[in-house]
Amino acid sequence: MKNILLCIVTIITLSFLTTNAQGRKVSQSYETYEYTAITCRSHSASITDFGGVGDGKTLNTKAFQSAVDHLSQYSSDDATLLAAQDLEEYPVLKALPSYGRGRDAAGGRFASLVFGTNLSDVIITGNNGTIDGQGSFWWQKFHGGKLKYTRPYLIELMFSDTIQISNITLIDSPSWNIHPVYSSNILVKGVTIIAPVKSPNTDGINPDSCTNTRIEDCYIISGDDCVAVKSGWDEYGIAFGMPTKHLIIRRLTCVSPYSAAIALGSEMSGGIEDVRAEDITAYQTESGVRIKTAVGRGAFVRNVYVRGMSLHTMKWVFWMTGNYKAHADSHYDPHALPEITGINYRDIVAENVSMAGRLEGISGDPFTGICISNATISMAVKHKKAIWMCSDVEGVTSGVDPKPCDLLDGKQSEKMDGGCEFPSDVLEIDNVELKSCSYQNVT
Repeated sequence: MKNILLCIVTIITLSFLTTNAQGRKVSQSYETYEYTAITCRSHSASITDFGGVGDGKTLNTKAFQSAVDHLSQYSSDDATLLAAQDLEEYPVLKALPSYGRGRDAAGGRFASLVFGTNLSDVIITGNNGTIDGQGSFWWQKFHGGKLKYTRPYLIELMFSDTIQISNITLIDSPSWNIHPVYSSNILVKGVTIIAPVKSPNTDGINPDSCTNTRIEDCYIISGDDCVAVKSGWDEYGIAFGMPTKHLIIRRLTCVSPYSAAIALGSEMSGGIEDVRAEDITAYQTESGVRIKTAVGRGAFVRNVYVRGMSLHTMKWVFWMTGNYKAHADSHYDPHALPEITGINYRDIVAENVSMAGRLEGISGDPFTGICISNATISMAVKHKKAIWMCSDVEGVTSGVDPKPCDLLDGKQSEKMDGGCEFPSDVLEIDNVELKSCSYQNVT
């Protein structure tokens, strides 16, 4: 399946919908399709009506593009879309302006399988439908150093507003799975993402310089961070200056032995603020919530609130890194120091843990305002000798076992009487509700 360019389409639905056949005592018959959406649709199109063939072999690029152009809403229950394994099927785009280069290579990037820019009211939803990126084709080329451009993602939407991605399964993405960037008012709900745990850079969901995003009820097994929050890279992200803010992550289940359940950074040079994560479950995952930054990133990660983590077999529960040294190029500003402050964790239970915390700030630029409360950590039989490792950090703790490092023994404030802070106000994106929708298709 060729990359899908949606540059001028303002409303699109790619759906895998529940089908209920209804007989009629007339010459025409109807099928009723039901789905949930932010806004209900009144038009539909099937790729089979445009010459599509569902045999798993036929290249349906033209049929699928034609259906999308017709505001596609139908692709049959339990359908699987297979990504093409032909480089010529993926146009090459310029690097993102907040990154200055591709992530895999210095050049541009292959367009994503499902791609759109400057859209409004976008719905990608389904019931038991699957998008298969057939990523092994790309992983082999990546490992072999045979790619001139960054691998495609499965879904990328740029400069867009009011986006819903729900009730679909994404497997074996060439790289990142879902990448909303420079966008706002985004709902990602009920999505299953699966990739081999050793597949390269198969992040699950990457909100990037986005405002008002809600990620909930998602299940992710991946070779990289399950949710990776980003906002641009070094001097390019600083110049672009678009933060990710007002982000909700709830009821996330993650398996990622070599990465984090939730990562903030490392590309965070536009800033990250007001992140609210709760009810996070992770199994055999390297860390719970990880902050990744470095000298040259600039900007900030601030006002992060996490409560209710259940962690099973972890390398680290708490991990902050101020020496993440991957840079876009050699032109970054060594005086651009990131501000990491206001990081709150509460109500955490973790078992079979190798090290409770590894918190490494930046010399001369400490990470401040760290708060950890009501955290019970059971160490693995063969845990690290150092249970906590801290440098260049400042914070407070309450009700944490095993006892944290001395740098987190700051004076407790009255606000900690009920534990570390978690906001009580309601973000705008949390007021968005899905409607029950249906339509009839004449057959």
